[in-house]
Amino acid sequence: MMNTRTGALAGLVLTSALALSACGSDNNTTTTPAASGGASAGAASNITCAKGSITAAGSSAQKNAMDEWIKAYQSACSGATINYQPVGSGAGVQQFIAGTVDFAGSDSALKPAEHPQADARCKTGKAIDLPMVTGPIAIAYNLSGVTGLVLDAPTIAKMFSGKITTWNDPAIAALNSGAKLPSAKIQAFHRSDESGTTDNVQKYLTAAAPKDWTFGVGKKFNAPGGQSAKGSDGVTQAVKSTEGAVTYTELSFAKNASLGIAKLDTGAASPVELTTDSAAKAVEAATVASSGANDLTLKLDYATKAEGAYPLILVTYEIACETGTPADKLALVKGFLGYTSGADGQKILTDLGYAPLPETIRSKVATAVQALA
Repeated sequence: MMNTRTGALAGLVLTSALALSACGSDNNTTTTPAASGGASAGAASNITCAKGSITAAGSSAQKNAMDEWIKAYQSACSGATINYQPVGSGAGVQQFIAGTVDFAGSDSALKPAEHPQADARCKTGKAIDLPMVTGPIAIAYNLSGVTGLVLDAPTIAKMFSGKITTWNDPAIAALNSGAKLPSAKIQAFHRSDESGTTDNVQKYLTAAAPKDWTFGVGKKFNAPGGQSAKGSDGVTQAVKSTEGAVTYTELSFAKNASLGIAKLDTGAASPVELTTDSAAKAVEAATVASSGANDLTLKLDYATKAEGAYPLILVTYEIACETGTPADKLALVKGFLGYTSGADGQKILTDLGYAPLPETIRSKVATAVQALA
């Protein structure tokens, strides 16, 4: 996996994570040096520890990042227990609204219709969106003898809506001159659960192939036909066990399953290979569209044709209460999210198949976390 950083990623300051102090005189918080072991070794210095237990649920796209972050934090902080359930973005948001989790993970920011309920849950403040992980989305396939597959947005739209049904369709062949494409039937898998990954894929297809994707956006997959499976793990394993199958899933899941990953023809000079660097080039162009100083919704350009930019990406958010987190949970929520939004927490993402936040955005997230009360 490529470990170099380009553009704004080169500006990541490799300093220790922000030491966020808990509110008041809570003496259950301490600062500890780096955790040891695993991929997180050396990447968790100066964590602000807090004791207690918190729960979170939501995005399965960020599961691999959460697993490493939790391992690092709990290794460094005796007495801290963090439980994250990758139940999907839709379910995570609903659990947050219901007050059964302390924060939620979502592959898209809260929708306007969701905000009033989320704000009401927080009681004394508003729910805010904190971008945390850039997750490149792979068009992953299982096709014996075919490597280096190239697809574009109109072709992907037609494959997932049942308009292209075989792998040797002329539209696919035109993008893959000289490739020996089989006549096998395309087995397209989509998410059965409400998913921010689905939402981002449908936003990409709407922006980059508006004539061919007329099914709209949202966390529920809208096109007819196809087959479904639950979660990123579910669609990935379905494709791995099915010859001729294709799906959309996060880069880390596709790599872990050793699936083929299509390059995207975006209209740039050359098809773009999916790497953390090419995803980073796309997210660097994102703008912050916030409804408040600490509510940091990102606007992505899914139709970019910039050379070397891979536009099929998602940004996972942690949804938390700006104010209103119970006092017995606040220090641990701030300590943990302070680590994940710090330079050290972000630094481990590349090795996991994600792209760290550009420094201009990361610093804003860290400041918002520090302001939680």
